[in-house]
Amino acid sequence: MSREESFSPSSRSWLPRVAVLSVVIALAAVVRVVPHPLNFTPIGAMAIFSGAYFTDRRAALVVPLVALFVGDLFTSLHVLIPVVYASFALNVLIARWLRSHRTVVATATVTLLGALQFFIVTNFACWIAFYPHTAEGLRECYIAALPYFRNTLLGDTVFVGLLFGGWAVAERAFPVLREPAPATATV
Repeated sequence: MSREESFSPSSRSWLPRVAVLSVVIALAAVVRVVPHPLNFTPIGAMAIFSGAYFTDRRAALVVPLVALFVGDLFTSLHVLIPVVYASFALNVLIARWLRSHRTVVATATVTLLGALQFFIVTNFACWIAFYPHTAEGLRECYIAALPYFRNTLLGDTVFVGLLFGGWAVAERAFPVLREPAPATATV
């Protein structure tokens, strides 16, 4: 089944899945605005989950970024937002690989890669914006960020487990949430 066929108005088999996926992403974003340890949030996991489960690449990118933006309206907007959003979009794209390689090891690997790239990318931007542009400034920036990396990795791991595990249970309980199988061509 082509993307046009699977998302056409006459074929609505995708609608319950997309609607529930979007609600799950929105709920994960809401968790972010409740009190939590710094960087222990579901946002990285939300991006990975979105990349792995949304069939449509545009929806996989847009839904978590919109949820992130709405959450940022309640938490804070800051100068590094474009870099943070780009990093989360990269997490979504990295997680697209999980669509055809969904194992515990692959998911754990993508979770680690997502947290690492977020740490590297956002702290590099932080160095450019707030630290002296020297090797010592770069070192200071990354050392100061290590406690946040620990919380990012822990949060991503916990919330990836909850999102992926919860979705697996939901798909078993409610078959309508399963990804529609591609239609075979008839001749």
